[in-house]
Amino acid sequence: MDPYVIQMNGNGTLPSVRDVHGNFSGRSSGPGKMKGRKARWCVRPSDMSNKTFNPIRAIVDNMKVKPNPNKTMISLSIGDPTVFGNLPTDPEVTQAMKYALDSGKYNGYAPAIGYLASREEIASYYHCPEAPLEAKDVILTSGCSQAIELCLAVLANPGQNILVPRPGFSLYRTLAESMGIEVKLYNLLPEKSWEIDLKHLESLIDEKTACLIVNNPSNPCGSVFSKSHLQKILAVAARQCVPILADEIYRDMVFSDCKYEPLANLSNNVPILSCGGLAKRWLVPGWRLGWILIHDRRDIFGNEIRDGLVKLSQRILGPCTIVQGALKSILRRTPQEFYHNTLSFLKSSADLCYRALAAIPGLQPVRPFGAMYLMVGIEMEHFPEFESDVEFTERLVAEQSVHCLPSTCFEYTNFFRVVITVPEVMMLEACSRIQAFCEQHYHCAEGSQEECDK
Repeated sequence: MDPYVIQMNGNGTLPSVRDVHGNFSGRSSGPGKMKGRKARWCVRPSDMSNKTFNPIRAIVDNMKVKPNPNKTMISLSIGDPTVFGNLPTDPEVTQAMKYALDSGKYNGYAPAIGYLASREEIASYYHCPEAPLEAKDVILTSGCSQAIELCLAVLANPGQNILVPRPGFSLYRTLAESMGIEVKLYNLLPEKSWEIDLKHLESLIDEKTACLIVNNPSNPCGSVFSKSHLQKILAVAARQCVPILADEIYRDMVFSDCKYEPLANLSNNVPILSCGGLAKRWLVPGWRLGWILIHDRRDIFGNEIRDGLVKLSQRILGPCTIVQGALKSILRRTPQEFYHNTLSFLKSSADLCYRALAAIPGLQPVRPFGAMYLMVGIEMEHFPEFESDVEFTERLVAEQSVHCLPSTCFEYTNFFRVVITVPEVMMLEACSRIQAFCEQHYHCAEGSQEECDK
């Protein structure tokens, strides 16, 4: 008899719980006893939970300082463009959600990888002759973060390693190490607008390397790689036969004085999983709709990686169905003026912030060309009372009520990250306070008094 089929007892009543969940060996172990197990409480967290570590949360949550009570707090630390209300999404986007909700068509379960019609829309939106896409090449996810998680899970096993940028988005390490995957950090070069140190990158690759993560445009750097640099990255991947996980969530947030190239457009022999989502371009990070675009024109991934992504998607039941229902209208009806206005604001804010901070002795900002951030170098020799970028940013909060993330959050040192989505008046005030803070704590380095006297 199938043990999972519930049978009626002879008197027509349902069996007891003990009958249904009895031991199927045919032997009775007696009430309240389980063979091979001592009856005692022993509930412990899993290995995965113990391995899960978010550097940003660990650093920020351990900051014990309180803001200056005489100054209003200005947070330049949160990568959420909606926080201050100055960057709302377009009314067409909101209306698309209302229509989808009112239709009543999207209240049930969707396929784990997303509705076919929604995947067709994404494929059409990002299709180009150099990197063609069909619905079968699209997996919808609960935000770009889950897209990255699924890509790591399908490409790497415990004991293998992945290559991650430094400085880089902390989630890569958080996800990988929780899965038992080693993280190897390759260097980005601030003096070259955060280009990859290609020699260092290639030196890290070994027989256990499962994939290379390329984040372009970059969080936290705001950098955008040139076509020639991307081609050099692809050459390394092709030479070493390492697939690429391309985190391209900011692909549509590139300033007008810079040209963006999707990685998949430049190669037909390196298999690429490209991750994106609605969060940034449409300014709706809380709606949690992301995607994976599978680029595999040489059939290197084959059916196995595609099937693996589908199976992993089936662990949960996919992204919000209402957002999927609104997707067609969002992609087709959002006016170009909305995109233009968003990018114009971000570029203006980036330029304002860069100019203001570049004029402050002891700081070395690196000009951004996209995304929502810029990184600012701290010439620590001029601030000897601070032992690290963490202490620098803590004191900035305590004295000036300006909160920036220290670069230690991104596996780097002696920098801090500024979010450029805040309103202009607030950005000006924040830069003024940072200037006052630096002027108060700046010291001439030994042997450079003449320069200070200037």
